[in-house]
Amino acid sequence: MELSVPALRCGGCIRTIEDSLGALPGVVRARANLTTRRVRVTWRSDGDAALLIDTLAAHGFEACLPGPTSAGGAHGNAELSRHIKALAVAGFAAGNVMMLSIGVWSGADATTRALFHVLSALIALPALAYAGRLFFAPAWQALRHGHVNMDVPISIGILVTALMSVHDTLVRGEAVYFDAALMLVFFLLIGRTLDQRMRDRARDASEAVSRFEPDSAQVIDPTGGQRSVTLEALRIGDRVRLDIGARVPVDATVEDGRSTVDRSLVTGESVPVDVAPGAELQAGTLNLVAPLVLCVTAEACDSFLARIRLMMQQAQGERGRYRRIADRAATLYAPVVHLAALLTFIGWWASSGDVHHAVSVAVAVLIITCPCALGLAVPVVQVIAARRLMEIGVVVRDGGALERLAGVDTVVFDKTGTLTTGRPGWEQRTADTGCTPDRALALARALARVSVHPHARALMGGERAGSPASIGIEGATEHAGLGLEARCEGRVCRLGRPDWAVEGDVEGDVEGDVDAPPNTVPGTSGTRAGAAPDGDTIDEDATRAVLSIDGRAIATFTFHDTPRPDARPALEALRGQRLDIELLSGDAPGPVALLASRLGITRWRATALPGDKLARVQALQADGRTVLMVGDGVNDSPALAAASVSMAPGSATEVGRCAADVLLLQDRLLGAPGSITIARAAHRLVRQNMTLALLYNLCAMPLAMAGLVTPLIAALSMSLSSVLVILNALRLTRVPVPTGAPCDTRPDRTLLAPEHRTA
Repeated sequence: MELSVPALRCGGCIRTIEDSLGALPGVVRARANLTTRRVRVTWRSDGDAALLIDTLAAHGFEACLPGPTSAGGAHGNAELSRHIKALAVAGFAAGNVMMLSIGVWSGADATTRALFHVLSALIALPALAYAGRLFFAPAWQALRHGHVNMDVPISIGILVTALMSVHDTLVRGEAVYFDAALMLVFFLLIGRTLDQRMRDRARDASEAVSRFEPDSAQVIDPTGGQRSVTLEALRIGDRVRLDIGARVPVDATVEDGRSTVDRSLVTGESVPVDVAPGAELQAGTLNLVAPLVLCVTAEACDSFLARIRLMMQQAQGERGRYRRIADRAATLYAPVVHLAALLTFIGWWASSGDVHHAVSVAVAVLIITCPCALGLAVPVVQVIAARRLMEIGVVVRDGGALERLAGVDTVVFDKTGTLTTGRPGWEQRTADTGCTPDRALALARALARVSVHPHARALMGGERAGSPASIGIEGATEHAGLGLEARCEGRVCRLGRPDWAVEGDVEGDVEGDVDAPPNTVPGTSGTRAGAAPDGDTIDEDATRAVLSIDGRAIATFTFHDTPRPDARPALEALRGQRLDIELLSGDAPGPVALLASRLGITRWRATALPGDKLARVQALQADGRTVLMVGDGVNDSPALAAASVSMAPGSATEVGRCAADVLLLQDRLLGAPGSITIARAAHRLVRQNMTLALLYNLCAMPLAMAGLVTPLIAALSMSLSSVLVILNALRLTRVPVPTGAPCDTRPDRTLLAPEHRTA
């Protein structure tokens, strides 16, 4: 269950919520997300759902079920607006009070000083009441329900400073600290506003996928009628009509109709693909050519887009080692600060007998040691990292995976579907029979039109001359395990296995009686001939199809794996990061060796079973390596699960995507070195932020307790430390990454234009 908790504000709130829910019977796990202000609870069926909300309410956190559209977008905008208004009021008041304070510091006489103090009080008190309510209300809620959050020491410091200043104004004291209270609020609000803005941007990134979800779907009734329903009302097995220019609402299969769809959102493929009955479509796929009837295979909450959105939210909500340390330190820090301030007050009162001075020193301790910088040290970096990764088309499931990714020293790749496109390329060799290459290709395509086999689709999709429209064939039939057969101008045409299609070799290249490999599709067989596009000879295990007319071969089509366009740049970028690279594949040695040679991979292994891949990953880890496994299939899932951190391209199988810690949403391999670059930079910034926060507090507390810091200096110091931590984290936005064009999460409206619907 997921609950919306608008009052979730800091690490102390997270700790209180997770501990209180975790103590309930039946609750397995509770995880609060500060960015989305939601709590995700895993609980057993014997638990009580109402008890979750009641427990949160008992601790001062009103909770409700989230709406179906946004994870708090409207609330986030309202919260940001409140922060900006409060920041403006605090800044205006602080500037005016500081000008009055300069007059006092410049040596004003007693009457002028008293007047300036009164004017300062008239400006400061309303401003503190308005701007400080962002701290006072959460602090009161926490204290009222018996726990402490980060706003408690802040509120105590502001109120005590203001009350002490009011007292000194009434008795005409020499010093008041309205300027300190206002500067404290002003600088704290700067940090809070920046943090709120960055969280809104991260939430916008995770919710951007909602733009690709239609508001409703057209469900076909058993009687043939249609009705419009919301996505949440769709159920598995429902039949849905998908019009031209519409996006698939939820994961579904094509039940009726043929069309061309744009899957760039799902797989990153820039070229539209043809779909027919039985084709699987994921939510967000755009229909381009003709209406389709779909059969729903997943509900809205389990669709592809919903899972992507959930993974992004988990990436912001899950906490790795550094985040857990920082949250625990910030939570425990408030009692320590209060105790230090109390001991300081008692010590100075006992030694000097001056209650006013003792209160002033205690207030300085309370203000200067507020754990805001420590509480922001890790989450602000994690939020920016999640946003930065989304910009390059990468989704990381949790902060722990991001930390592990920063320590990777070895990358293990699968071959087919990972380093290669999974779509075969091909080369044509035409026999000297008087048939031109263009005519032979047109005939082969005319036969291939009736098949959904990958090699047939490859022939249809190649950017070559020869249109099947110019060839008239009759009685096209697909023979399972053999190939395709039809009649053209009264002659028998075949495209398939050499020993089935012809009565001999093609120019000496076709070997007779070649057994097709297990599970090979009609019309292909293993051979030892062919050429790769770059001229390298394929010495074994290439697959071929022969085109024949009346038993006489006229052309040979050799198929081979096609490396991804960015495979070589991605591997070069990984080598530039001083990472060791290995290739593990279940394919035959020939294709694996050829691909390794093309991509410059020196360590590779062929015919590797799933257990072999798992054993190799575990062996590397036993040697002290931090292994990143990149794979896409079911056979890779054991190694993906066992690796230190795992990654899958967007075109991976469902099992592969579920097993991976990192998903390359736009199917670009350059996302791998890019994500490592961002992870390493985030790791450095986290350590820097924690070091800055800890050093600041270790140095500031003794100075304040010794009476060497006034409340004004304490307010400036503490606030500037928070701003410094945020500004340091913002450096992550300037880290260059080795990637292609940035991921654009906006819908491509040009695909909806009429001229594209009939292209």
